[in-house]
Amino acid sequence: MTSEAPEHRRRDAAATKAALLRAAQELFTERGYERTTVRDIADRAGVNQALLFRYFGNKEDLFHVVLATESRVLVTESPPEQVLAKTLARMMRETDAEHESVWLAALRSSGHDSAADAIRKQLGQDYLRVLGSLTDAEDADLRVDLVLAWLVGLGMLRSVVRKEPLVSGDPEAIARLMLKAVSVLLERVDTDPVG
Repeated sequence: MTSEAPEHRRRDAAATKAALLRAAQELFTERGYERTTVRDIADRAGVNQALLFRYFGNKEDLFHVVLATESRVLVTESPPEQVLAKTLARMMRETDAEHESVWLAALRSSGHDSAADAIRKQLGQDYLRVLGSLTDAEDADLRVDLVLAWLVGLGMLRSVVRKEPLVSGDPEAIARLMLKAVSVLLERVDTDPVG
């Protein structure tokens, strides 16, 4: 009986962590970093807020984890030349809140100093490394920063500002144009949109 108790606790801990991550991702997306409280996250996850501190340290650390989780999955599951196409496909799927939310969370939180720092560290590190591998140009860092600026700008105009024709435009057509433009900077990027 004692051997089952630790296993049962581990399962509960994993479920609690997953619920907290999911709740944090949803709330950061809806409200941004500053307007999301630890209490709100814990309430949405259906757990005591002390568990958030136990598993993640604090709200800022949890925000880092939310950003890092999505970017690491995308980067590790995709060949480098397809990362941008897959990123665009996720950004353009308005009905798929799970995938779009990391971008919206980042955009809606970028005005807060701690959140902006997390965005630079988490999204920047993974994407800089992968996208930088798609060019041999001496100014690769600048080229990658320009691509990231385009991504952030597209996300901001489409999802936050709700600018037409980006909102109602055909996602595949938008992605195709964006990828074609990016291929000028990153010559090995896959210019086929991922559907």
